[in-house]
Parts: sequence; C-alpha cells; structure tokens
Amino acid sequence: MSDLQIHQFPCRTDNYGVLIHDASANVTASIDAPDDGAVLAALQEKNWDLTHILTTHHHGDHTAGNIRLKDVTKCTIIGPEAEADNIPGIDIKVSHGESIEFGGFTVDVIKTPGHTAGHVSYFIPKAGVVFVGDTLFAMGCGRLFEGTPRIMWSSLCRLKALPPETLIYCGHEYTLANARFALTIEPDNAALIKRYERVEALRNLGEPTLPTTLAEELATNPFLRPNEPAIRQRLGLTEAADWEVFAQIRKRKDNA
Repeated sequence: MSDLQIHQFPCRTDNYGVLIHDASANVTASIDAPDDGAVLAALQEKNWDLTHILTTHHHGDHTAGNIRLKDVTKCTIIGPEAEADNIPGIDIKVSHGESIEFGGFTVDVIKTPGHTAGHVSYFIPKAGVVFVGDTLFAMGCGRLFEGTPRIMWSSLCRLKALPPETLIYCGHEYTLANARFALTIEPDNAALIKRYERVEALRNLGEPTLPTTLAEELATNPFLRPNEPAIRQRLGLTEAADWEVFAQIRKRKDNA
C-alpha cells in the first residue's frame, strides 16, 4: 500500500500551503493555491509534478495561484460546486458526500460552510488526514463571513465526528493568538495551559504548530467544547443549546 506524502510550507503572511503526493501513481495535489510562486517552489523542492488543486473555498488567499499554476502545470482544479462561479479556473465541481480518486486514495468531500457559504473540507480516510481550509483552526475556527453560528456549528460537528486520531491541516498559522483567547474561555483547562506553553515555545523558534489532531482539538479548542459545564457556567449559558454557546464564544473572539 502506498503512503500519502504530505509537505506543508508557509506562504503569504500567515497562510500554509500543503502538497500531497502519491508516488506510486505519480500524482500531486495542492490544497488550495494561496501563492503560485510558493507552490511552484515547493514542487521544485520535492521534485513533484502538480496534477490537481483541491480548493476549499473561494477567498483570494486560497485561490490566488490557481490560474498561473494551471497555465504552468496543466493541473485540474477541483472545488465546491456552491462556489464555482468564484473559483478561478475550476474544472470539476464537487459537493458533500461525493468522493474523488487521487492515485491510490479516496478523498471524501465534506460540506463545512460558515466561513463561506459553500466551503468544503477534504478527508482522506486511508491516510487519516483532513484538510479543513478556514473552517477549523488549532484552538480556533474561521470567522463567519457568509454563514450563521448555527451553520458553522453544524460544520464543526461533521468534523468532530471524524476519528479522533485524524490529522488536521488548516489554512493559517493562528495558533498562538487562538490559544491566548481560548484561555479566556477556559482558564482552568490543564491540557489547554500545557498546550499554550508548547505552542509559545514553537512560535518563539519560528516553528509551525500544525498539523494538529482532532483529539487535541477536542481537548483544548473552546469552539469544539460548548457542551463543557465549565465553559457554560463561565459564559452564563448553562441551559443554552450547544450552538448558542458556540455563538457566544465566536462573538467574544470577534471582539477580542
């Protein structure tokens, strides 16, 4: 059985680019295309030929490299059908519940709207990895530019249902700021305190804090923990629905 090779690299101001590669099939996909120059440099470094772009959502800091990469590599651009009109160069439109064959791997499409109206995530069960764009961050979640708190909470619940050991690749390096905010919501969470210290040390060294795991997010990410009694009590929402607690956490983050 072939292994999925994954190469993560920083680009733009705080984005991450990610390449995935199946050597046995000689296929390589870029998860989004934040910057064509950075993606091409990463491809050259790995000596991989780009065959696909898997687009999570239409924002420019995730699609800016689409057209040049397509011109240079003749790759196939795949993205959410609901945002197809706003995704440059899109070739294949996908929706929730569909799957894509990528070499020896099947990529499942999960709808995760909220940050944008048609955002999708890409889950590769055999590799135990999910690419979540700007829906979920380490100890955070995306701003609700085109969706409601209730919609975003439903999206996060779909991700929460994945196996806890799943590796999570996010679109941005926001972890340290997210950790500081998380401590305002759950200051007595021992796992969160320990993680904050580790993240601070990594960032002081200029090291990435991603990927993360779902298990770690379930233990430390307040946006995935609105059912926790300590959080509910702190927010004065002991009887509220989970999505209402989530909404209050998101509102506090927006105003932080």
